[in-house]
Amino acid sequence: MRVSHLSLVDFRNYEAAEVEFAVGPNLLLGRNGQGKTNLVEAIGYFSTLRSHRVSSDSALIRSGEESAVARVRVEATGRSVLLEIHIKRDRRNLAMVNRNPVRPRELMRWIATVAFVPEDLSIVRGDPSGRRRFLDDALSSRFPIAAGALADYERVLRQRTSLLKSARRGSVRSLESTLEVWDEQLIAFGTQIMLGRRELVDDLRGPLGTAYEALVGQDHAPGLALVESVYASGGIDEVSRETGSGSAKGSGEGTVSRETLARDFRAALTEARPKEIERGLTLVGPHRDDVFFTLNDLPVKGYASHGESWSFALSLKIALANVLRTDSPAGDPVIVLDDVFAELDRGRRERLMRAVSDFEQILVTAAAAEDIPDSVDWHRIYIDDGAVVEGPPDGLE
Repeated sequence: MRVSHLSLVDFRNYEAAEVEFAVGPNLLLGRNGQGKTNLVEAIGYFSTLRSHRVSSDSALIRSGEESAVARVRVEATGRSVLLEIHIKRDRRNLAMVNRNPVRPRELMRWIATVAFVPEDLSIVRGDPSGRRRFLDDALSSRFPIAAGALADYERVLRQRTSLLKSARRGSVRSLESTLEVWDEQLIAFGTQIMLGRRELVDDLRGPLGTAYEALVGQDHAPGLALVESVYASGGIDEVSRETGSGSAKGSGEGTVSRETLARDFRAALTEARPKEIERGLTLVGPHRDDVFFTLNDLPVKGYASHGESWSFALSLKIALANVLRTDSPAGDPVIVLDDVFAELDRGRRERLMRAVSDFEQILVTAAAAEDIPDSVDWHRIYIDDGAVVEGPPDGLE
């Protein structure tokens, strides 16, 4: 799978842009703040339906405009497909495949990307929300149908939480029958998500170890395990993210039936109900889960050095890319390295590039040519002040 062309109108700082990409390694070179990341951000949007940089789509629209348009032509298994998204400031986004209207989530079926970005360090060092986002974006890329389950779960979660908040001002007894209806929907969608996450985590373990050793040259036994709120003590306790103490049961080790997981989810909700009503929050479910990362049986968060944490985060993305390429009938995901080389020493740059060099297409952004491995035959694209230009801007090369 590869992107052969990108077209933008009023996207970020681009009034208009047309970019041709080649098979293999592509280098987008330009000074900081000129728009390099905006180009790969637009491509990545098609595979996740959100930006890796901001939470609101309105930030993607050029200042003073009401909408933005992005189009990518994707080549896969001998077929060429044109994907298009119209991002609206105050209305629903519109999507098309080969000029035919579709639901936006249909775009995800045609393209997969794995982006390496400076913010990836927060996956291993930051809050659980970043790790959940990594899992859910990966799950949607692996199984596009999962995007529907995630959206349905969020909708039910909002409705159920709103009901819990209203119960604090009214009769708890009148709440019970209505809450049971939302419970069943939360369990149905939540169970799908939990099963998908478990399978993903299981499948990442082997590739993670291989990728980490390739990057570092040593086997530090990297590991990961799910920490699920359904199996936390009482269904409501704060799971220890430092020791993984909440992950012994139901952490993705081995297999479990959908029925068993649904039964345990229901029991956890029942046990948590008094606390949920008291606090007006839904305290059990995938939205409260976490992932526990280890190196040499010690938590990455709090024990690993900066370099080890970076290597773990990069290895996690390489592992994901290898899982996706194995699953996808369309071939390799598009690899995006967005300003990552500036964060790494020369040795890690070379090893990272070797680790992804056999993927069909690689898109790299950089502000300085000296940060880029010079052993690669790059297709170079130059960016200056929100425009794609013919040659290197002043001060570059």
